[in-house]
Amino acid sequence: MLTNEESRVLCYSAGGPPTDSATVTQGTPLEALNLNWAERDLPERVRTKHVHRLHPYLGKYIPQLVEVFLRRYFAPGDTVLDPFAGSGTTLVQSNEMGMNAVGFDISAFNVLLCRAKTARYDVPLVRKEIINALEQVEDAAGQQLPLWDVPEDERSGGDAYLREWFAPTALRQLLAYREAIEQGDYTYPDLLKIILSRSARSARLTTHFDLDFPKKPQLESYWCYKHSRQCSPTETAVQFLKRYSLDTIKRIENFSAVQTTATVDVHHADSRAAAIPPVSGIITSPPYVGLIDYHEQHAYAYHLLGLQDMSHREIGAASNGSSVKAKEAYQEGIAEVFRNALLSMPSGAPVIVVAGDRADLYPQIGKMVGIEVEAIVQRHVNRRTGRRSGEFYESVFIWRKP
Repeated sequence: MLTNEESRVLCYSAGGPPTDSATVTQGTPLEALNLNWAERDLPERVRTKHVHRLHPYLGKYIPQLVEVFLRRYFAPGDTVLDPFAGSGTTLVQSNEMGMNAVGFDISAFNVLLCRAKTARYDVPLVRKEIINALEQVEDAAGQQLPLWDVPEDERSGGDAYLREWFAPTALRQLLAYREAIEQGDYTYPDLLKIILSRSARSARLTTHFDLDFPKKPQLESYWCYKHSRQCSPTETAVQFLKRYSLDTIKRIENFSAVQTTATVDVHHADSRAAAIPPVSGIITSPPYVGLIDYHEQHAYAYHLLGLQDMSHREIGAASNGSSVKAKEAYQEGIAEVFRNALLSMPSGAPVIVVAGDRADLYPQIGKMVGIEVEAIVQRHVNRRTGRRSGEFYESVFIWRKP
């Protein structure tokens, strides 16, 4: 086992061809890993395979990175914990490889997304239910009264956010889909809610090139950097409901072909105090300090679905900033999570933490937890999507429970 000081020198950026995650075994030397994948090595369709793109999500790591460390440090039948489950990448990949998974997250939307991704589906029934819900909305769109004859509160359920961020027709169609979910006797309502949320994200009154964190509704035409032409705000939602319904069916079918019988349990709870069951180890990517408000990025889903808002419990939220005080609070919050998780792990269990640690916070977090440092693998992230396409580096901290 390396000391903290020795491990600091062990930051790799291996040469040679990028690592094929499927070839990694428990005997693969860490220094042989080259995780600096370029677009040609891992095109977007591969990084977002099957359910990994069931819904857009900022701040997630790619499944190939998770697979490398699952193969290197775990075995089929093990139970992998992700105390910051996020969009469920660790949970999905663990299941695909025959490993049980347990996830916790403070965000109700994240938990909904994780459960929708990892549920076991009767694929023909999924297809039938998704098409049925879509048909109801298409029928309702043609049958309802003109919007100016419908009371404002009835259109939005009294929600000012929905009235502000959606054009009347788009909002009517989204609410019709929500009503179809509520009134229908569906076996898989969570999956339908994810289709609704994904459609709402695209149907908001915002520019096409700024879907991540729009600051105010876009009410007039604008020059679109995404399409290189003049565009107008979105007025309808049914086209997104149709597009994402078909895409969801395809992704569920694809994942069902590789899904195993390994269990996946997802909990809506704060990992600092949650009762965590026995696990074999951790693979996780905690929130970065002062970068993303995880509840806010899915605000439309919280308003449409009536989800519980626990944003005041987020660790490292952007709204808290990145001052010295905020960083210290972040370190204590992350350390508290790991201290709690270690109680459910055997001695020597691996703790794999992926973090863009520009502020160099994690060595101190490791000391606060009393962890043993095995290695630090640094990787160059040279391909991202959208307007966040700049390159950066992230570190993979490989720790062990003493």
